[in-house]
Amino acid sequence: MALEASASQASDSIHANVLSQARLACYKARDAFYACLEKESNKKPTEIAYVGLLYPVECKKNREAYVKQCRPTWVKHFDRQYCAKKRVQRLLDDNESRRGV
Repeated sequence: MALEASASQASDSIHANVLSQARLACYKARDAFYACLEKESNKKPTEIAYVGLLYPVECKKNREAYVKQCRPTWVKHFDRQYCAKKRVQRLLDDNESRRGV
């Protein structure tokens, strides 16, 4: 009995480490892709991602790495978050220009 419990705990810690490393790899790939989007924001977006996110061809390699490293549901979630954040920022920027201060 004790041997089985010990083996189960060791197995759980291994899975936790693997999941943690995969999550960190996903976050790193995501951050690289969104950094590329910000850096190349002046270029015309020609590629289409989930939820209508458009990005320039210069970020295609970063996008491929991001999609490869992350679960599809995570990619959709992060893309939605990014689009929502950009939408709010655009609205705030429009309000600032309309104030006439």
